[in-house]
Amino acid sequence: MWIVKTMIRNYLRVAFRNLWHHKGFSLLNIIGLTVGMAAFFLVFLYVCFELSYDSSYSNADRIYRIVADVKTPSGVEHPNSPPTPTVVHMAQFLPEVQMTTRVNMGDNWMVIRDDKEVFETNDVGSADSTFFQVFDIPFVKGDPKTALSRPNSLVLSETTAKKFFGNIDPVGKVLTLTRDKFPGTVTGVMKDIPENSHLKIAMLISLSTFEQGSPNFDSAWNDYNWESFALLKPGASAAGLQSKLPAYIEKMGGSALFRNRQLPTLLLEPVRDIYLYSTRDDSRNGHIGNVYIFSVIGAFIVLIAGINFVNLTTARSVERAKEVGIRKVVGAGKWMLAGQFIGESIVICLIAYLLAVGLSAILLPVFNQLAGKEVSTGIFTQPRYLTILLGIAILIGIFAGLYPALVLSSFRPVAVLKGKFSTGTRGVVLRKGLVIVQFTIAIGLMIATLVVYFQLNYMRGQDLGFDKEQKLIMDSRNDSAKMVFKQALASIPGVLSNTMASNMPGLFDFTNQCQIENGRGEMQSANTVVYFVDYDYLSQMRMKVIAGRNFSRAFGTDSAQAMILNETAVRQLGYTAPEQVIGKRFDQFDRKGTIIGVVRDFHQRSLQDPIKSVTMRVEPRSCDLIYATIDQHRVPATLEAIRAKRKELLGDRPFSYYFLDEFFDRQYRSEENFGRLFLNFAILAIFISCLGLMGLAAYSIVLRTKEVGVRKVVGASVGNIVYLLSRDFLLLVGWAFLVAAPLAWFFVHGWLDGFAYRITSYWWIFALAGVAALAIALATVSFQAIKAALVNPVKSLRTE
Repeated sequence: MWIVKTMIRNYLRVAFRNLWHHKGFSLLNIIGLTVGMAAFFLVFLYVCFELSYDSSYSNADRIYRIVADVKTPSGVEHPNSPPTPTVVHMAQFLPEVQMTTRVNMGDNWMVIRDDKEVFETNDVGSADSTFFQVFDIPFVKGDPKTALSRPNSLVLSETTAKKFFGNIDPVGKVLTLTRDKFPGTVTGVMKDIPENSHLKIAMLISLSTFEQGSPNFDSAWNDYNWESFALLKPGASAAGLQSKLPAYIEKMGGSALFRNRQLPTLLLEPVRDIYLYSTRDDSRNGHIGNVYIFSVIGAFIVLIAGINFVNLTTARSVERAKEVGIRKVVGAGKWMLAGQFIGESIVICLIAYLLAVGLSAILLPVFNQLAGKEVSTGIFTQPRYLTILLGIAILIGIFAGLYPALVLSSFRPVAVLKGKFSTGTRGVVLRKGLVIVQFTIAIGLMIATLVVYFQLNYMRGQDLGFDKEQKLIMDSRNDSAKMVFKQALASIPGVLSNTMASNMPGLFDFTNQCQIENGRGEMQSANTVVYFVDYDYLSQMRMKVIAGRNFSRAFGTDSAQAMILNETAVRQLGYTAPEQVIGKRFDQFDRKGTIIGVVRDFHQRSLQDPIKSVTMRVEPRSCDLIYATIDQHRVPATLEAIRAKRKELLGDRPFSYYFLDEFFDRQYRSEENFGRLFLNFAILAIFISCLGLMGLAAYSIVLRTKEVGVRKVVGASVGNIVYLLSRDFLLLVGWAFLVAAPLAWFFVHGWLDGFAYRITSYWWIFALAGVAALAIALATVSFQAIKAALVNPVKSLRTE
């Protein structure tokens, strides 16, 4: 035991001595490993966070969301919810189901406390009384089983309760909800829903609040606006339940669905799959493809760091050949020498590990910002992750040091001491192959980064079919004075025009059933995005009417009996030309009339999504959003004037507004975050790869020192020497590009397939990445080559 301890102590002493004597080499190794492991650790935190969505509920493995594929005469729709009454009797008729619940999320409400304090609240939802039994979100106050059992009941998140009431107990307090002007009683306070949940709720209103004012709520088989969840019994089969759903839906709603000409197919989505796998909630969802991509990137960066370590260690092997020879002469065995070098490798990796942990802690806030979410509050909150990183560091040390250790320990001492050291062609091939692997990864990341950048630019530069510039949006919250406020805006000098609507591009689409006469004279059901507007909407938004006419006050019937469609709706009704639908009948929300016009297609969502069918009707009372086009040269003064006018007419209420162009562009935020992360990891991969290339260049130049001296003596110029020493490395980068290009094309083509509108020609991006990689490699190698070329040839010839 004493011998082993002495040997280990000696190994460590020698290791640290070598690190100190070769500071430059040690620094390059440690920097490369530190950066690589820190990058991997941050990616690892991101991937673990994404995979943890909706896993905090104790029954998460038994909760399923019920969605529908709805076949109508106009095509197949894919809503993220079934008809509203679907789940009402599920637990009664389907033995696999223990409990069901419904929820509607994402509303924005104004809340008044004590008739004086006004709060604007986002993420307001409504839910069944069973919601907290399906999703067991912890309660701070109140009983989760009864909190939503009565009409006008409110449950607040902990943060929202503090916002409304400070440190006062909110249970039993009454708030006025201004959208429908009804009092709500706080019956419970729940813990804030964690970030890694697709449920985004700050306040919940009992669903029975709305049912009491809508007696047909649970028989509205044409309503698809409530997400529905089923909690299965322990051991129940989801596949078994799925097989019974067709008969169930036909039994419960068959006659109504047939009458509405709808044929929904119900499907089950595990709640833990919604965020990453569902394609029905693009506004809230992540992408499993991004998780795979970043997992591969993290592995690649660690691989590059390991390759870099091998190359740098091998580059120094020539300097330690005689040391190995002497050690073998005095009795050191092959495995003792191998252990020595592997030990040194592990020591370097452990130093890099400690530095990587510190670097990760420093960079975590920046990484959270780049990711667009708080993937971790601190690197020490998950000690097991640090243990995993430590294990990876040790494995890198073992495997990265294994090849140099075996090569060095296998030298024949007699040959080495005579100056006949050579690592053989296998070593040369391996090292060059490793450089090709490094730059293949780096170039692939460069290509992907450029494709993401140009795709985002392409989407922002496309004609959206409407004008989004200088449009100020204000939510009136259905205030009774909204019409007066809208008219008063015209008197403000900086307001060029104004209009009203119930919806806007970029907002969550409100869809509903509409009956429209098709080419065969039949009233055909269609699920359309509903826009209620006033007479000025199309002209202010600069939407082009391509058939028929715009809404006009000159036609008295336009206020109740006129509808405008978009081109997509016309095509789905079976018409081949927009003019053919003019004069056809419609029936929507108990309003009947005729189609008076067709507007050119416009993008309701980002260019990642296809354009949907749209219906527009004049309905000012249903328009909560007030649009004001303002003079771009007078923005601050105009905003202040609007604020004053709002206060005059609507009292001391929060003045919230946003600009349409900024709001619409938020839809690209996830792609922007994705692109920024890609860019940073590509830079890291190139940086670490350049360290490896520098190491290999240094190794090659050491071996060719005498050759360089001879060539200079016979008249070779510095340029000739630099070309000679750089040519082989540039060829390696060229080979790396040839490997990376087809692989990168395959992956970026798959990523672009997720966009309905995308760049079509991007071959030049590959050429740009290849040229950039060659330039970076040339700059890296030239530094070493010029340094060697400038050395006095006499010194070069004395090296042997």
